[in-house]
Amino acid sequence: MKKLVTSIFLLLTAVCYASDIECVGTATQVVNGKDTLFIFKEEVHLRSTRGYVNWYNTDGTLYMSNADEIYPDDGGFYIQDGTYESSPVYVFLYSDPAADLDLTLEPECQATTLRVKGDVAPLEYMRKDGSKGTYARACSINYNALSWNGEAWTDSAAQVKNTLHEGNYILPALYGPTEVKICYDADIRIALGLDSACYRTELIAEDVIAVNMELTSLATARGVEGEKSNERNRPTSQKLIAGSEYSGPLEVAFYSNPTPAVQFYNWTIYKATQVIATRADKDVRYVFSEPGSYRVVCKVNNPLCMTDSSEVTVNISESYLAVPNVFTPNGDGKNDEFRVAYRSLREFHCWVYNRWGKLVYEWTDPAKGWDGMIGNREAAEGAYFYVIRALGTDAAKDAKYMMKPIYNKKKSNADESVIGIYELSGDINLLRGKK
Repeated sequence: MKKLVTSIFLLLTAVCYASDIECVGTATQVVNGKDTLFIFKEEVHLRSTRGYVNWYNTDGTLYMSNADEIYPDDGGFYIQDGTYESSPVYVFLYSDPAADLDLTLEPECQATTLRVKGDVAPLEYMRKDGSKGTYARACSINYNALSWNGEAWTDSAAQVKNTLHEGNYILPALYGPTEVKICYDADIRIALGLDSACYRTELIAEDVIAVNMELTSLATARGVEGEKSNERNRPTSQKLIAGSEYSGPLEVAFYSNPTPAVQFYNWTIYKATQVIATRADKDVRYVFSEPGSYRVVCKVNNPLCMTDSSEVTVNISESYLAVPNVFTPNGDGKNDEFRVAYRSLREFHCWVYNRWGKLVYEWTDPAKGWDGMIGNREAAEGAYFYVIRALGTDAAKDAKYMMKPIYNKKKSNADESVIGIYELSGDINLLRGKK
């Protein structure tokens, strides 16, 4: 099991204390496992709280006798007062490693390499038992990376904490000009009243080669919500969800949402395994008319890097048409129009006749209907006769109707074995009732 090492920083001006030894001046106290470290800003200055004592180096040699304070170099020290012997403290005059570091960034397709020449060397000291103590000087790599928030690419703060030594550090791929800050000894420097000690290096635009994208899509539904409420399987929200099933024809806009270094776009639309369309635009629109399962796949790239493919699935249902036998145009907001229920129609025509065979209303948009008015007056209550001819998106492209619309001849589908051809007729009852 690894030994747990805890570091505790205290902001001290002449107030850091351990086992009857205290610091004098601006210093910070660090607890490194069982060891106590004093790190000074300007000079090392120790004082005994027991008065005049003998001071020893941790190798057992006498440093100074009969003194209440000392100004030593870096090292480990303890005091003796008669039979009393203190625990040692390890002292350091803070040194800035800035001059010893050389940092460069190398952007790549899948990651970014931070190359470090030089070390932020750990603090090392000799314990009283002869073993070597080490305190690693903490470092953090701070940067803003583009990340997708569900709607757009935005700057997102990121940090990698590590000890800094000569070598290579792997950061995630960076998709835009990015300032990277290498900060060391943050807690120590704050405690000593020093600046944050961050190196800065910036990726310029032409250095950025990594690419990414987030495929999103938006359905274009016909009419307002109320007008399309009689259509089956239209999206209640215009945002498409992969794998959902909808009515056709359905026009969908697909957006690549690329990162800045993208130069080229490759869209492929499949129906099952067959390629039915390819595009090279940033964003595309496509109308799904025929029933089936479709995959829309996009890749983006530049001369050096390419993304993995991203895709959505769109399922278009078979056609459907159903006709009610009653409607109540009394203004109560319920069933006020004679409307069909439908799905995936590409052609529609409905005629309504009164009982004497006179045409009183007709329309060609299945999303709409008859409101029970003849001209500017309300139609009389009673039975009316409708004739409907419609073609589904699953009908053959050269599909033909089997009969002409004839008043008062009730008919279901002309031939139910013929997919997507609808020739319907029958009674529709108009009842006004009360609101």
